[in-house]
Amino acid sequence: MANRKNVHIVQRENGWGALREGGQRATQVYDTQAQAIQAGRQMARQGQGELLIHGQDGRIRARDSYGNDPCPPKDSK
Repeated sequence: MANRKNVHIVQRENGWGALREGGQRATQVYDTQAQAIQAGRQMARQGQGELLIHGQDGRIRARDSYGNDPCPPKDSK
């Protein structure tokens, strides 16, 4: 089941798009990946979801959590 709070940064024919998980169309298409990441990060923060950044090959190359972290860091205490 798709988590609509998550935002994916993916390459499109005419640039880079910020796309909610489960969606078919990008919210907006940007000229650079950096611009799409900036917009996607804001969307993920507002929805308290996860930002997943895809490379040109389509594979996830980085991710950031802005809400319930599915894999929180373990404290050394």
